Amino acid sequence: MRDRLIVALDVPTAQAAQDLVHRIGDAAGLYKVGLQLFTAEGPGFIRELVASGRRVFLDLKLHDIPSTVGHAVRSAVGLGASMLTVHASGGGEMLRAAVEAAGQGQGSGPAILAVTVLTSFEDDDLHEVGVPSSTAGQVLHLASLAKSTGCAGVVTSARETTAVRRALGPSLGIVNPGIRPAASSKDDQERIATPAEAIQAGASHIVVGRPITRSQDPARAAAEIVLEMERAQTA
Repeated sequence: MRDRLIVALDVPTAQAAQDLVHRIGDAAGLYKVGLQLFTAEGPGFIRELVASGRRVFLDLKLHDIPSTVGHAVRSAVGLGASMLTVHASGGGEMLRAAVEAAGQGQGSGPAILAVTVLTSFEDDDLHEVGVPSSTAGQVLHLASLAKSTGCAGVVTSARETTAVRRALGPSLGIVNPGIRPAASSKDDQERIATPAEAIQAGASHIVVGRPITRSQDPARAAAEIVLEMERAQTA
């Protein structure tokens, strides 16, 4: 179960990230590197993290014309990341370009995960940018598109996971960000859930940041979340 916990390294420097990885140790199996850390430290940090034996979820949320995304994914393949995100709203041609560039299915590149609707969004936010659908409807629509183009999985909140799992089957990876233990603040997320709720809904992986990285004992915080996940799996 610890390999299904992704710790978000949402910190500004490689040193801060390395300190967290050292303190967490083997309590988590995957680490997320997003735009903040990647922009500050670049691809060299990803190579170092992979070389140290850590698996990396590279959360860049690529969204551009198909050829540009394809070239970016090919560049990312050499970094050794296990997972890479693109925006599902980039469309089918872009998603297929990402999957092809990753060599998905050939074991040569990262699993391509399509981001559906950001967990900071609610229905009103979608409407503001011209999407008339409900959040749940848009997530299912984009998740279906992602699966049809060969993506290994999708990123969505736990709130929509049950419906996505039911509609698209057991093989699709479903990564839930915005996961918080019950006593934690929701910070800048809207569609949040506890680790147990996410696992019971059918998530393959969960992403947890501040409840672990801002804890006085990050390894213990991660271990407690893994324990909650294990209990939910067997409930």
